[in-house]
Amino acid sequence: LYTREILESYRQEGLLRSQNLGDSNAKRLGPHVYSIADRSYRQMMSEKRKSQSILISGESGAGKTETTKIVMLYLTTLGSNTSGSEEGGGSAEGEKLSIMERVLQSNPILEAFGNAKTLRNDNSSRFGKFIELGFNRAGVLQGAKVQTYLLEKVRLGFHASGERNYHIFYQLLRGASEEQHQKYCFHDGI
Repeated sequence: LYTREILESYRQEGLLRSQNLGDSNAKRLGPHVYSIADRSYRQMMSEKRKSQSILISGESGAGKTETTKIVMLYLTTLGSNTSGSEEGGGSAEGEKLSIMERVLQSNPILEAFGNAKTLRNDNSSRFGKFIELGFNRAGVLQGAKVQTYLLEKVRLGFHASGERNYHIFYQLLRGASEEQHQKYCFHDGI
């Protein structure tokens, strides 16, 4: 569903559509997150240069985080520096990480502070994210900014039976020395 070949077919269709080329009788590709991302990118790059927003929402466990990663991958594929000098690189040692890779690598940190076990999902986000991607006039990704909002603060002091607090608390407990456990009054079974 998300192979490189499928990504390329949506990229090609979007490119032809944006230039008013292609066979009008040809069967169009079906609805897909790539299609939404492609249309957004093409409208941003059109003569009118319209800013774009993509809202990804859904119930707990519906795949919002994964869909966000897929949209970002598609947009950065379209907006990659074709010379490969700055953006197209990989994560090999010594190479500069791409902007998308840096944003995605920040996700586990955000999740540790903002995700918790609920009755419906072991890794449920208790916050929202606003990810702003900045492209230059040539359509190459230049930067990104991640903002979090609506942190479920009530969970700090109380959570329902069968649920847990934010992951970061359990990670801190696991990593704390015996001395730290005593100093900060950490107790087993929290």
